[in-house]
Amino acid sequence: MLYHRNPLATRCADKYAVRSYVEELGLGSLLPRQYGVYERVDEIDFSKLPQQHVLKCTHGCGFNIICADKDKLDVRDAKRKLKKWLNVDFSKVKGEVHYAGIKPRIVCQEYLSESENELPSDYKIYCFNGMPHCTMACTERMPNGPAKYDFYDLEWKNKLPYSRTSLLANRTIAKPKGYEEMIAAAAKLSRPFLFVRIDFYSIKGKPVFGEMTLTPSGCVDKNYTDIAQMEMGALIKLPK
Repeated sequence: MLYHRNPLATRCADKYAVRSYVEELGLGSLLPRQYGVYERVDEIDFSKLPQQHVLKCTHGCGFNIICADKDKLDVRDAKRKLKKWLNVDFSKVKGEVHYAGIKPRIVCQEYLSESENELPSDYKIYCFNGMPHCTMACTERMPNGPAKYDFYDLEWKNKLPYSRTSLLANRTIAKPKGYEEMIAAAAKLSRPFLFVRIDFYSIKGKPVFGEMTLTPSGCVDKNYTDIAQMEMGALIKLPK
């Protein structure tokens, strides 16, 4: 995060610009539907948005309004949050400098759900030097909040001792439908990067692209075990 610079990093961290990157690689069918993109909150006509939708800022993390029922949406509060988020320079929060080049915008995308009014699980594929290594399943997620995290090997046969909280839990996560397609897409998308985490959802049996994350948690996450730090750290091959 401190010393390596990839000119693609800013584009792929941008939640709007990354769509064109995905499309250029022939993976446009994996993208969620997009209803609009806005530079200012006042451009959003909330009356014309779908009953279910997601509003997210393109230049950071956790800047999401997840609307399962527009009739219950507090529009004033949503506008207040979006205006606040648009003024945040996310590159200064944890030193993730590739965010500095992202133009702050808001996108409106389709609401994804595995069942009615329930947020879907997401599957985060950790890729090193263009090769998927393992997948973290994030289940029982709260909006902009915590989830339960479990790591699996690439074949989804073995649970990996990478998450501290997972070691203390007796649970098994089923392999998502469309998982092989997720892995193939992650290999394509990650090819130019020393490391990138690529997130997907499984919706009605089909993979849906979420986002690309170059420096998860600003490279400071206390939930990784020492084994995870050593094994995944050894896979990062920085150029001379």
